[in-house]
Amino acid sequence: MISPVHIAAFLVLQTDDGAAPVAHSATYGLSAIYDMVRNSGPVAIAVLVVLLIASLYSWAIILGKSAAFRKARAQSRRFVRAFRKADRLQEIAAVSEQFKPSPLVTVFDEVYDTYRRQTGGFGPPKNIIPLERTAQAASSESLSVLERRLTWLATIGAVSPFVGLFGTVMGIVDAFHGLGTEGAATLRAVAPGVSEALITTAAGLLVAIPAVIAYNQFTAALREFASRMDDFSRELLNSLEEINQPKPDPMEREAASGLHR
Repeated sequence: MISPVHIAAFLVLQTDDGAAPVAHSATYGLSAIYDMVRNSGPVAIAVLVVLLIASLYSWAIILGKSAAFRKARAQSRRFVRAFRKADRLQEIAAVSEQFKPSPLVTVFDEVYDTYRRQTGGFGPPKNIIPLERTAQAASSESLSVLERRLTWLATIGAVSPFVGLFGTVMGIVDAFHGLGTEGAATLRAVAPGVSEALITTAAGLLVAIPAVIAYNQFTAALREFASRMDDFSRELLNSLEEINQPKPDPMEREAASGLHR
């Protein structure tokens, strides 16, 4: 059975000068990669340019979303602490803008606005069902904002290896074309095509792996945010239901009892 090791040994034996292998340093390796890219054909260059653009865009998304998620977590913790310490919802409504990066603020603002339309801002809610629907809609809206552009990470992670594979196939085609042109299976004939194939394959993997890892991490973070918003929505609705009816004035109570006599 022919293995890649046998093929590599065959290609080394077919070198023209028969020189002994030279130890490769890191600088030499980078120089060799640069030479391979510089000597690549137009198809390989086009593939590498596409992968470079995809990599830059994916890293822009990764860095931007990492900063946004980190800020959202920190502000959510602060907002929950402030919410639990407050005696009245009006106090939270007055300072909610300070915690705006948190998705919980959107849930609170939407639910509180609905509550004010029902009651004018005082007393228990007249109907809790619209408040529950408002909380669900606000949670969905906040998740949609956090999910924005994440599908690009999934697309880049899924497509990049195939783009690199296209360059690999074209490099192998070029290698076989070199064999046909030279008329002999020498390393000089197949090296350009093989180098194109290897460099595009490696580039596709280098673009795809960070995108896939980041997408999975962000997806897990979105599930965490969704769970926190559900918990906060229930806590907020419970707080609204626990608001007591305003107690009647004692004078009015005596007057009402006198009318019933």
